[in-house]
Amino acid sequence: MNGRKTASALLVSMLAVAGFQGEAFAAGEPEIHADAAIVIDGNSGKILYGENEHEELGIASMTKMMTEYLVQEAVKDGKIKWDQSYKISDKVYQLANAPGLSNVPLKQGESYTVKELYEAMVIKSGNGAAIALSEIVAGSEGEFVKQMNAKAKELGMKHYHFVNSSGLSNVDMLGMYPEGTEPDDENVVSAEDMATLAYRLIHDYPETLETSGLSSKKFRPGTEEELTMKSTNGLLKGKSFYYKGADGLKTGTTPFAGTTFTATAERNGNRYISVILDAKDANGQSSSAERFIQSAALLDYGFNEFEEVDLSLKDATAAPGNIKVYNGKEKELSVAIKEPIALTLPKEQKEKTEVELVLDPDKVTNDGKLIAPIEKGEKVGVLKVKNPPEEEYIPDGVPADYSVDVTADKTVEKASWVVRSARGIKSFFKDLF
Repeated sequence: MNGRKTASALLVSMLAVAGFQGEAFAAGEPEIHADAAIVIDGNSGKILYGENEHEELGIASMTKMMTEYLVQEAVKDGKIKWDQSYKISDKVYQLANAPGLSNVPLKQGESYTVKELYEAMVIKSGNGAAIALSEIVAGSEGEFVKQMNAKAKELGMKHYHFVNSSGLSNVDMLGMYPEGTEPDDENVVSAEDMATLAYRLIHDYPETLETSGLSSKKFRPGTEEELTMKSTNGLLKGKSFYYKGADGLKTGTTPFAGTTFTATAERNGNRYISVILDAKDANGQSSSAERFIQSAALLDYGFNEFEEVDLSLKDATAAPGNIKVYNGKEKELSVAIKEPIALTLPKEQKEKTEVELVLDPDKVTNDGKLIAPIEKGEKVGVLKVKNPPEEEYIPDGVPADYSVDVTADKTVEKASWVVRSARGIKSFFKDLF
């Protein structure tokens, strides 16, 4: 295989489609058959596995994820509203009704709300709807493309080039490709940067999953335009490759990009995000089914091989209990942490990962006693992971904090001179006899 692996690979490429229900366990060290792939922890952004993940490759309709981001940002900033209407342009009308393109047909001269267009784009991958949204946000698709590339840079993406809002090949846009681009231009993004976009999309706008998780929805119910929009995501409930917990995000298919898919699933608070660029079958041919099978394999790798672990004082080697205090009114003090150290670890590493309590050397005696006075809530040391692993995170993920502050649970005042003297005399005679 080409490229760097950030973890052991897995295989699920040969799963029997008929029996696949999202609970298959990927054993051994097989391969993902695709031009590129990645899976990350959806909560922290930690990279769990990567294959050729830095190469710019075609993404097809996964482009619409950036359009989703910019639309939701415009709504949040008050620039547009979900219920505002937009009379579609001639360009949108033609591309929304062009044969052979994924679409929800839009009528010439008709007005549609931002919400209607957004749902048509996300659920049915409507290309005309995506272009309409670009015109609503930026005035023209050409200006919107500039915003797409600027936002990619802002999000920390490094390997990308957006040329239109829909993910179509420019050559298929009936000569109406965005100004500032060329007729043979394509949307290209690396697998890692698609994972970054997915991570930011669902963290900045978690409501994204409410729409991307729908298997189907009626468009304009009760009107002559009513139709059932069926999601292109094969992992959703009721679909051929149903995967437990799947609720997003976006598929893509063009001759240039092959079959692509950004998937995400959540179980018991654990979320993973995977990206497949041009999934291949056993004969090396692009395969729509394989993008779902292999995406499930990557998600399985997260759920089956990793575990989110919380480490606290009780997990420390030589768990502290109460710590002895020198020259205090009280001889012992309990300590606490505000929150545990949260890590995503391979399951076999869970029992091997150790934490230790390290007291502040400026606040202890040579024999390890805390020196009074001590205020409640005062930092007295840290709880830290021994020999922390080397890890990689996507841009703007949340790198693991391998230590947390340890604080005093109560105030311990300094003992009076009389008490300290009495203790000193007692200790002297104890040592003497």
